[in-house]
Amino acid sequence: MPAVFYGKKEPATSISLSTIEFLKAWKEAGESSVISIETPNGTVESLIHEVDIDPITSQPRHADFYVFEKGQKVEVEVPIDFEGVSPAVKDLGGSLVKVLHALKVEASPKDLPHNIIIDISKLVTFDDQILAGQIKLPAGVELIENPEEVVALVSAPREEKEEESAPVDLSAIEVAEKGKKEDESEASEGEQAAA
Repeated sequence: MPAVFYGKKEPATSISLSTIEFLKAWKEAGESSVISIETPNGTVESLIHEVDIDPITSQPRHADFYVFEKGQKVEVEVPIDFEGVSPAVKDLGGSLVKVLHALKVEASPKDLPHNIIIDISKLVTFDDQILAGQIKLPAGVELIENPEEVVALVSAPREEKEEESAPVDLSAIEVAEKGKKEDESEASEGEQAAA
């Protein structure tokens, strides 16, 4: 599989990877964990920056790796995993609304978490929300996301209103049918008179 790695002080370098090895590393590291690439010029530490997926086979066709500068912090979006059971969902019948699926953070590459776990058991009522600023991040990780940004909440169940149907007037239907019969009998009487 073709790939490229580059950075602020690293020229773009085309490489070729084993697709199977790449898939293993991508599944394990995601896009927020450091990956070491062995090159003839030495080891390069990088992050998976972008992956081009074939729309038919769902297999990766190309990957971009971002090489970071030693001693510099990097900004990345770390995926959020929700765990626990919300009493507002379980007991009150609400629906969990996941507003954000990733959180923008800044950290040294060695401190970057693979994911951020959020406990939704704090969502007890429909008024409760989890804000980005309330999330406890690992040591060395700084929040870049707006701290007032809502990450998750529980919405109240919607009540469906029953539509009132107008009662059917059966006598109108009968009159319409009688009217047809009377018209037919009048027509037949008129035909007899003409004959």
